[in-house]
Amino acid sequence: MSATPRLKSGIFVRALIRRAQVAGAQGFVVRKGSEEAGAVFIKVARLDGTSFVLAQARAGDGELVWTRPLGDACDEARASAYFERQVKFDPDIWIVEIEDREGRAFVDEKVV
Repeated sequence: MSATPRLKSGIFVRALIRRAQVAGAQGFVVRKGSEEAGAVFIKVARLDGTSFVLAQARAGDGELVWTRPLGDACDEARASAYFERQVKFDPDIWIVEIEDREGRAFVDEKVV
């Protein structure tokens, strides 16, 4: 079985932001990471004071999925502290914020 080529992080982020904008939401790069292969984290702000964070992961079969490392909802301070820890671990990460009252993340992959 051949591996699926990985989309460059920068291209993925730009497409994600565009997809959000087309659907009427706003997307912003909060932190620019490695253009080629930086891990991507997404914060979805529901504009009611709550948000959730998505992190990329690989399922047991190698499939790309998204996890909710902070659960279904968190506040700004908790999300910021989480991102600070991630940057210390890997300074090449991307952080994208999507502002959407409906809480849509605009990713195709499964959220687990």
